[in-house]
Amino acid sequence: MKEILIVTSYFPPETGAASNRMFHLSEGLQKEGYKVSVITPLPNYPTGKIFPKHKGKFKTTTVENQITIHRLWLYASNSKNKFLRLFAMLSYSFSLVWFFVWNKIPKTVIVQSPPLLVAFTNMLFLKSKHRKLILNVSDLWPIAGLELGAFKKNFSYKILEKIERYNYKKATIILGQSEEILEHIKTLSPHKETYLYRNYPNFNPPKIENNTNSPEKITMVYAGLLGMAQGIYKLCEALDYSKLEFHIYGAGAEQSKIEKFIAKHPNLPIFYHGEISRKELHKELLKYDVTIIPLLNRIYGSVPSKIFEYARLGLPILYFGGGEGEDMVRRFELGWTAKAGDYAALNDQISKIKKEDLNVALKEKIRKTALQAFDFNMQLKKLTNRLFLHL
Repeated sequence: MKEILIVTSYFPPETGAASNRMFHLSEGLQKEGYKVSVITPLPNYPTGKIFPKHKGKFKTTTVENQITIHRLWLYASNSKNKFLRLFAMLSYSFSLVWFFVWNKIPKTVIVQSPPLLVAFTNMLFLKSKHRKLILNVSDLWPIAGLELGAFKKNFSYKILEKIERYNYKKATIILGQSEEILEHIKTLSPHKETYLYRNYPNFNPPKIENNTNSPEKITMVYAGLLGMAQGIYKLCEALDYSKLEFHIYGAGAEQSKIEKFIAKHPNLPIFYHGEISRKELHKELLKYDVTIIPLLNRIYGSVPSKIFEYARLGLPILYFGGGEGEDMVRRFELGWTAKAGDYAALNDQISKIKKEDLNVALKEKIRKTALQAFDFNMQLKKLTNRLFLHL
């Protein structure tokens, strides 16, 4: 049985797109007949605090669904302080190196990037050990950080660019989550073998039922990270609520601001429901008419995995982020789009949506499209057939 190690900074019980993506990949590879092991930090995302069950531990190893999971120590933090965030990444990198020194590492390793520094640690240490490294690039850093305002074009940024190029150079093959990511990689490493590997989910969707939440207003829901990139606080301020209810699920840096805004504006139909498990969330989401997938600014290379997950649920999508994600929503007729950052255009688009059109027939049509076009198992089979040449 061929062995594969997956190194990731996010994994269940943590929530979010990155965690779900790496879980589905590890589970899928195990079902394809690979002996899979995972290295990940002690769970801490998105709170920046080690989960209670894992507090006080330096390392844990468990076997879950025939997958061996090694959880390593790190200094957990979601602080806005750049030095603390850097120290958190370096602490995980230190734990990785310590693990690599004292444990047998399979010949093939899948490395998740970002974080760039964690990926760099793997590329630097494991390439010298003659391992075949598959780099899974889900976002383009440092470019994304620059577009989000997290970085400035200074000396530190140039170092990150050098690290990015090094990671691509040392990879045996690179998986990219979007066409834009692969295009960018080709400009830096023209001869590197790449493969488009989308963030398709793999779950059995619940039955579609009629929404009975509000007989008059359109019920719109957002579920996910409440971070700066998503801009949910700004959305709360800018939406026209004359024919709309807005429901929010999730946690993150903007949670407190959103809760305070709701408290100060009790007349607005905004409802914050906290954070619930993914399985529970899938059932809750189908109670709403439409979901919104926003990005505060268009991010090059970004195709939110929510597109594929919500389409599989059969939930009509209002996409407000531009780029390749917007193109996909249009091409597969998954809902509506509005120009990224243009809140007047967003409100105008919402005003044109008719509640009577948001019915079971539309949801079933979207789900059927998703099941055919975004098939996780088919994509994984193609990937493993290609990886077989490198293993």
